[in-house]
Amino acid sequence: MEGYFAELNNSELSHLVPPSLENKRDVLFGNLPEIYEFHNRTFLMELENCAEKPELVGTCFLKRKEELQVYEKYCQNKPRSEVLWRQCGDSLFFQECQKKLDHKLSLDAYLLKPVQRITKYQLMLKEMLKCSKGQGMAELEEALATMLDIIKSVNDSMHQIAITGFEGNLSELGKLLMQGSFNVWTDHKKGHSKVKDLARFKPMQRHLFLYDKMLLFCKKRDETTDGHEKTPSYSFKHSLKMSSVGITENVKGDCKKFEVWYNGREEVYIIQAPSMDVKNMWVSEIRKVLTGQLEACRGTEATCYMLNMINCCWRIKASLLKITRNTEVLAQTAAL
Repeated sequence: MEGYFAELNNSELSHLVPPSLENKRDVLFGNLPEIYEFHNRTFLMELENCAEKPELVGTCFLKRKEELQVYEKYCQNKPRSEVLWRQCGDSLFFQECQKKLDHKLSLDAYLLKPVQRITKYQLMLKEMLKCSKGQGMAELEEALATMLDIIKSVNDSMHQIAITGFEGNLSELGKLLMQGSFNVWTDHKKGHSKVKDLARFKPMQRHLFLYDKMLLFCKKRDETTDGHEKTPSYSFKHSLKMSSVGITENVKGDCKKFEVWYNGREEVYIIQAPSMDVKNMWVSEIRKVLTGQLEACRGTEATCYMLNMINCCWRIKASLLKITRNTEVLAQTAAL
């Protein structure tokens, strides 16, 4: 951090900073300062305190579950950082910084470390589980599951940022639950006879993104950037609101297929997974979303019912109060 990040503010080196890097420090380094602060002030000390009691390591990870999410943000920015590095990495500024630090490796090797570290954490936890018995083992297992979830979220988010052509706001769709490539056949009831006929024979290659509120269908495209390795992008094609989706778990003739239907089977999508395991994971996750929606609806209905009952009680009470007052007035009049 000090050898590169801080040196960008060094007036003696300002003339060496390339124009392409001006006002783009946050792009190159991402939220590395945030990760550094988390480790330097909190996580490192807590792990060091477990040196004599390794059975507490799992608890340490679980305690910092939320803070460890900082890696997801860093990984999301990494493609932008790499593009910028290719533009300015060979500048005199970085050569001078590397020389002062006496580093054999250039900065880009160190910028990769946070991405590698999050994978090493789960490998470390796996190795600890092999050597553990009894106390702390349950916490280690839960910590490993947590790190695997974070790695999955990081991987999913890296695909999400490559979606193009979607006019809505992805952040409004809820959590990204699953993503993956599938063969897809379409079958529509109204006005799509040609699509229906073709769909029987030739599947479309689609990359699906499952969110809490929506299922996106995208077309994967591999793009070569500046002669470097291909990076995928996902061209948005279609979306289904999860509030109008249904699912059929098994399709006759292929155990790897399942159906997603929309608006009472007005639109049907036959989806073929690459394996049974992938199919089962997707079917399970979709069912969780649909079950959650059903429970939310029931909860809303119950709340509305209770509010109506309370409102009704207040109306009855107001009516009784009015009757009582009228009775009192009549009684007073009769007395006169």
